[in-house]
Amino acid sequence: MALENESSRTIHQLLSKIATNDQHGENSPYFDGWKAYEIDPFHPTKNPDGIIQMGLAENQLSCDLIEEWIRKNPAASICTTEGVNKFKDIANFQDYHGLPEFRKAVARLMGKIRGDRVSFDPDRIVMAGGATGASELIMFCLADPGDAFLVPTPYYPAFDRDLKWRTGVQLVPVISHSSNNFKITKEALDDAYENARKSNIRVKGVVIANPSNPLGTTVDLDTQTILLKFINDKQIHLVCDEIYSSTVFAGNPPGRNFVSIAEVIEGVENCTVNRNLIHIIYSLSKDMGLPGFRVGIMYSYNDAVVQCGRKMSSFGLVSSQTQHLLASMLSDDEFIHHFLAGNSERLAKRHAEFTNGLREVGITCLTSNAGLFCWMDLRQLLKESTFEAEMVLWKVIINQVKLNVSPGFSFHCNEPGWFRVCFANMDEETLELALKRIKNFMENLKRKEEWRRNNLSRLSLKLSSAGGSRHDHHDHVGLNKASPRSSTTGILSPHSPMSQTQLVN
Repeated sequence: MALENESSRTIHQLLSKIATNDQHGENSPYFDGWKAYEIDPFHPTKNPDGIIQMGLAENQLSCDLIEEWIRKNPAASICTTEGVNKFKDIANFQDYHGLPEFRKAVARLMGKIRGDRVSFDPDRIVMAGGATGASELIMFCLADPGDAFLVPTPYYPAFDRDLKWRTGVQLVPVISHSSNNFKITKEALDDAYENARKSNIRVKGVVIANPSNPLGTTVDLDTQTILLKFINDKQIHLVCDEIYSSTVFAGNPPGRNFVSIAEVIEGVENCTVNRNLIHIIYSLSKDMGLPGFRVGIMYSYNDAVVQCGRKMSSFGLVSSQTQHLLASMLSDDEFIHHFLAGNSERLAKRHAEFTNGLREVGITCLTSNAGLFCWMDLRQLLKESTFEAEMVLWKVIINQVKLNVSPGFSFHCNEPGWFRVCFANMDEETLELALKRIKNFMENLKRKEEWRRNNLSRLSLKLSSAGGSRHDHHDHVGLNKASPRSSTTGILSPHSPMSQTQLVN
């Protein structure tokens, strides 16, 4: 053991602080659920009793539409007979500004998603390796190590990786509550800002996700106006992650329920907006279902940020082959119109099917209108209103129900019992199986509760007739306590469903 400890210390001395610190965020239930799935992944024939992945916000509902376009447009690829004549030019292109036709096509897509109510300048499009790369890039441009950004809760767990890990930036939570559907309030913004200031933390800005991950809700005009006035008053930045902007499925038309910060700064009243403070993160991972293409976009109204970001983008460029293909696809107005409408329709149908299935077994979700997931309310199933009880329930869901859902604790939610569950990353048959497993789980809980009540009633009658009395020490549905604290020493944290924790029988 002494030799192992000495070896570990030697390795740490030879590596950087980034390589040896624990700030990546992997010691989280969010990532531990993925690890459990990787060990025992569901497959309809090879492993039908495996864990179904419902912790991955991936859009597989409209892949066939893109496949159909590719079959009809073989010349868009330099790896086909029809398009190989472009091979040399595209294969040798490495300008970190990006292909002009690609930047123009992305700018047009961003405008179309917003109903052409606002336009985007192709010269402000800065490429990055997915939304992860774009998010980190904007942090490098705006903040120094130790500086902080306010982030409304609950928020995407990987923000702790994307925004903090290599940049040294801090994240200060802005607390939201279920009592008002987790809406951002000025009071919460003021409290978070003042608490940071009292701790001698320099706040450089606010980061929001619109639509929200994990809530699946869009940030309304009034809230964005509050945010604009807040950052304008403090002269700090506002970074809007809008990567789910085309996943809006409710409204008339669906996309009209989504209001981009780009629209708000055009019409906000009683506030002279300093546009140098406004920045947008975008990607094609969620809207187009193309996470493997690693197309991330940083769009800024600040010239200095655009220039700096473009220099940094050389560390995470989008492949020129990918740019070439997408430039052709995104410039096809007829296809984009068909895809955006069809994608919204399919998401609406899947969302309704899933939430109706949950409702039939007594589970409700936060009312949502966007995203690839639901914010599921399981507070009624907790033994007590604590995050320890939430962790126990989560492990039961993974190990016994065999579904990987993500607990609210990992999203920095301040109320235990909420879970994010994804519904767009699987086929219809797998979704039906997931709902069947949830139904069986809820029925089993109901039977256990009825058994408990019947036995307590009989026990009470016996004690009453005997003239005695005893206190009820039975646990609700047998859920045990577990600690939500993270470990920094092992591959799996105590959150992990694979750790040695007593589970429900």
